[in-house]
Amino acid sequence: MSDQRSALVLGGGGITGIAWEIGLLTGLAEAGVDLTGADLVVGTSAGSVVGAQVTSGAELGELYRRQLEPPSSERAARMGRGALAAFAWAVLRSRGSDTAFRRRMGALALRAEAAGVTPPEQERLDVIGSRLVSREWPGRALTVTAVDAATGEFRTFDRYSGVPLVHAVAASCAVPGVYPPVTIDGRRYVDGGMRSAANADLASGYERVVVLAPIARGAGPMASVDAQVSGMVARVAVVSPDPAARRAIGRNVLDPAARRPSAEAGRAQASTVAGEVAAAWSG
Repeated sequence: MSDQRSALVLGGGGITGIAWEIGLLTGLAEAGVDLTGADLVVGTSAGSVVGAQVTSGAELGELYRRQLEPPSSERAARMGRGALAAFAWAVLRSRGSDTAFRRRMGALALRAEAAGVTPPEQERLDVIGSRLVSREWPGRALTVTAVDAATGEFRTFDRYSGVPLVHAVAASCAVPGVYPPVTIDGRRYVDGGMRSAANADLASGYERVVVLAPIARGAGPMASVDAQVSGMVARVAVVSPDPAARRAIGRNVLDPAARRPSAEAGRAQASTVAGEVAAAWSG
């Protein structure tokens, strides 16, 4: 690594997004481009899991092997038609107001929880905790994103925020209508992807930025990755799933059965993007 400051941005994308990102990071490291030593790691939703793992010192090879294991007892989840309709309606009603959109999605999450649609909060915390290699914040710079369900306020958590790592990651992964909001300091938080699938603008000011974005596009008030990196005075590389990876991921990004093919596709894709990533990272 040079003296220039580097940032790795890991976007959201469900269980398959975790697998694809780990596969891609593994393949890039095998190609001589190791991104895990970034000065800053930004994690949103799925990316918060991967970010917590790699900054905690876990070996990529071991993380990759975990993605190849047969699905455990964790059930496949999906956003139901009602939640999808509510999402679309929130987008339409909130044009020009990203905070209003996030408040509506927070309200959706709270209603789903009250109706018993989502699993209990502690059950979800246990699932997230089982995915992490450490429950303690790493000594390195890791930023985890979330959204206040009541106010729509965008929040970031790090090791100085006084928030347990498991709670921060679970909040960042709390897809409205699928998983319950997470309680932090008496407030309820939902998925940081409700602002942006990657929140790549948090890497502004860094000189070398690589964004791994299972979902790069925006939707309504949610900014796209391209929009967030377009004004950066930095060397930037954005990598999203290629056609083979999209086929491996399939239609349900919350299906554990798609974890292995997604990881394998990410690792295979690394060879085709290593040059582009290397140019941004160390060129």
